[in-house]
Amino acid sequence: MEKKLITFLGNGNMALSIAHGLKDNYEIEVVGRDTKKLNIFEEKLGVKIKKSLFNDFDVTQKTVLLCVKPVNVESVGSLLQGEAQLFISVLAGTSLKKLQTHFQAQGFVRSMPNLAASVSRSMTTLCGDENYKVESIEILNAIGSTQWLGSEKEIDIATALAGSGPAYLALMAEALADGAVKQGLKRDDAMNIMKGLFGGFGELIQTTHPALLKDGVMSPGGTTAAGYDALEKNNVRYGCMSAVEAAYKKALEL
Repeated sequence: MEKKLITFLGNGNMALSIAHGLKDNYEIEVVGRDTKKLNIFEEKLGVKIKKSLFNDFDVTQKTVLLCVKPVNVESVGSLLQGEAQLFISVLAGTSLKKLQTHFQAQGFVRSMPNLAASVSRSMTTLCGDENYKVESIEILNAIGSTQWLGSEKEIDIATALAGSGPAYLALMAEALADGAVKQGLKRDDAMNIMKGLFGGFGELIQTTHPALLKDGVMSPGGTTAAGYDALEKNNVRYGCMSAVEAAYKKALEL
């Protein structure tokens, strides 16, 4: 059975991560500005790909994954020819209206993968043309899990949560390990324990509400209650909520 072709506009890290998830079931085509970088992309992907440059590239009836930088949307759009079947964008803060202004396609979908796409564990949110909902979800499921949302406002909020979230969790992970080192634990031991903590928690949170996980650990007058009290006194909860708000507002500015 012949594999369906997926065309990537852009050859950066996100494009490579998604291509890794798709390469077994799709034929990969990558369009970029530099032949040398396209060759490096192919080498890293480990399979033969179709390679093209942007100049006058024809997207007619193609399924396209737009993976360029948001600032390059206008310039890339001016180089393309034809009308694609579907444009799936992974660009933060780039509206459907802007995509429709600079590209020609029968359908447009916005998506927001996160850093975990590189290990096929992305939490990817999508919104856009309902006629292409099933196809878009099928494609992005190759790099993890997906959630279709009803509006662009919701995907901008989700970008602040899932898209930026790995950075917030990385800060928490580093800080918790630093706290253990401050109390006398060796750095290597602290880092290994932190990794185990996050690995196990990632599994638990899939099936158990956060409040129930917290209650299951916090015994009356115990160590967890003391630590939790310190987090509340230092406004960690409010800080996390404020981080999502700030990232959402920034997404609206982009």
